[in-house]
Amino acid sequence: MNNKLISIVLIVGGVALAVWGYNIYDAAGSQVTRALSGDTPIEAWAGMVGGVVAVLVGLKKLK
Repeated sequence: MNNKLISIVLIVGGVALAVWGYNIYDAAGSQVTRALSGDTPIEAWAGMVGGVVAVLVGLKKLK
């Protein structure tokens, strides 16, 4: 039961983190920065990659 709860929390938290990262990536300030310099904010990458990793770990623990 405890492992199942941890895996569900990881999946939900991972999805929320990935959405947060995408929101930063898609923000107006980030679009201007990408247009001028081509750089993507590290927070966007950290959120999206961290969210996907958390979801994958949660799915692995759920099985």
